[in-house]
Amino acid sequence: MASVRFERRIGAPADRVWALVGDPARIVEWFPGVLEARVEGDRRTLRLATGVEMVERILANDSRTRHFAYRLETDLVRVHLGTIDVFELGPNDTLCVYATTAEPDTMALVIGGATDEALETIARVCVGAGE
Repeated sequence: MASVRFERRIGAPADRVWALVGDPARIVEWFPGVLEARVEGDRRTLRLATGVEMVERILANDSRTRHFAYRLETDLVRVHLGTIDVFELGPNDTLCVYATTAEPDTMALVIGGATDEALETIARVCVGAGE
C-alpha cells in the first residue's frame, strides 16, 4: 500500500477554502477531469471527462474540524482512502492538505498527481473569490 500527500498554503480564509472542498458536489470546480458529481447520502458518483463513472463513499465530512474523507468503490483499487484537511493559519492564510492511500501502489501515484493539480485549482478559485 502506498501513500502520497500534498499540501498548499492558500492566501484565503479557511472558511472559504472549506466551503469549496467540504461541499461534495463542488468537486467539479476543482478536481481535474471531473465533469459531474451526484451526491446521494454518503455516496458521490463522479462522471469523468473520459466518460467513466466512479463511485465514492463519503466517510467523513466534518465542518467543525474541516476534515473530509472518502473511499473509491471501484475494481481499479483494492484499498483507497482520500482525505482533505483545511487548517486556519491566519485570517487569510490557510493550509490545505490532500492525502491518498491506495493499493495497488501505482493508483496512489496516479490519484496523487491529480490531487496536487487539484490543490492548485483550489488555491486559484479561493484566492480569486476574494477579489
